[in-house]
Amino acid sequence: MSYKMIVLDLDDTLLRDDHSISDRTKQALMEAQELGVKVVLASGRPTYGMKHIAEELSLAKYGSYILSFNGGKILNCQTYEEMFSSTLSPEAVHHLYELSRREGVYIHTYVGDEIITEEENPYTTIEATITGLPIRVAETFVNAVTEPVVKVLMVDVPEKIKEVETKLQAELEAEFSVMRSKPFFLEFTEKGVTKGTSLNQLIKACGIKREEVIAMGDSYNDLAMIEFAGLGVAMGNAPDDIKEIADFVTDTNMNDGVAKVVEEFVLNKVVSV
Repeated sequence: MSYKMIVLDLDDTLLRDDHSISDRTKQALMEAQELGVKVVLASGRPTYGMKHIAEELSLAKYGSYILSFNGGKILNCQTYEEMFSSTLSPEAVHHLYELSRREGVYIHTYVGDEIITEEENPYTTIEATITGLPIRVAETFVNAVTEPVVKVLMVDVPEKIKEVETKLQAELEAEFSVMRSKPFFLEFTEKGVTKGTSLNQLIKACGIKREEVIAMGDSYNDLAMIEFAGLGVAMGNAPDDIKEIADFVTDTNMNDGVAKVVEEFVLNKVVSV
């Protein structure tokens, strides 16, 4: 199979634990783009928190893409055209806020280039560190969200978030897409919006078949795109249930797992350990 698109989750997939890209991985992706293969960064991060990685990989030069907010937005890096945008109404966000109070977990969202929360907490601080966005602690969360937003996160200790995920996936099935991106992040987007559904829209616009797509990820918000792609790849550091649904399991994010897939399946090189 000749692959024409490589779709990459960022944290714990493309990026090492220090949020850097290894030299080997960068070299493999640059060689792939030189061959005309599109590279898509697909993350739960807001677009702002992905642009520096797109610049490092020269995505604008090669006409590649950013798929941000778990599929809530698609950006053409070359033209800066926003090809797709999905939002939640203020009323929907306020409803999620009430549910967060009921379940006793923290909540945050994005307004402009700020993370909005009502209470300081270590998990929103992690999000700020990952994305580079500042936190604004609002006097009241509801009053701070008066316009549509792309997504909302409930955050807390992993055991609590897993419990809330099970409950709210059933309760909100008709209203939202609900998925974990990290053990302590539970994300809410518009119903039907996932990395997989947005990837489907993107490949149609590009004239690429799903069989020609490689998608790599490590977490539950990557499941839809791993299942959708012609070659769905789980990282070696992914949970076992992610690995079970993947077509292929590569090495970890700390041991050039992405590079090894690109070298073997796109560049047709003999992969070295």
